[in-house]
Amino acid sequence: MPEPSLDIRSRILDWSGVLKRLGHVLTVFAVLTAIEAHWVVLQSVAWTTMLAANLQTSSVSEAVVRTFDGKHPCTLCKEIAKGRQAEKKTEFRPEGKRLEFFFTRTTFIFTAPSHFWEVRLPDALLNPSSLAPPVPPPRSFVG
Repeated sequence: MPEPSLDIRSRILDWSGVLKRLGHVLTVFAVLTAIEAHWVVLQSVAWTTMLAANLQTSSVSEAVVRTFDGKHPCTLCKEIAKGRQAEKKTEFRPEGKRLEFFFTRTTFIFTAPSHFWEVRLPDALLNPSSLAPPVPPPRSFVG
């Protein structure tokens, strides 16, 4: 049996994987909802149920035709159609004016500043003789 750890870092690392997977699952769910995949799944379930019910009373070809002809919808198919219509009615349709952007030509003019100050370098920096290296002190020879 492993000993309990007081180090919380190992617990945080365990949760980071769970949270990452949860984020992926929620993202996939949001994308599927945005592309209305839930209606496709429900319709597939309805067709499968209808096909199974029709196969009990008729041949395969007749059951397939009766399932997919649209003339004999089941109650689930009717509810799916109502849900799709209700969803289309509540979709946001932007009403209002079109955004119009007008192009105006911009001219850039470079001008000197209205006031400025002159920075002067010290004369010692401008005189080449002052930039010579310093003379080292004399060396004493002990002999």
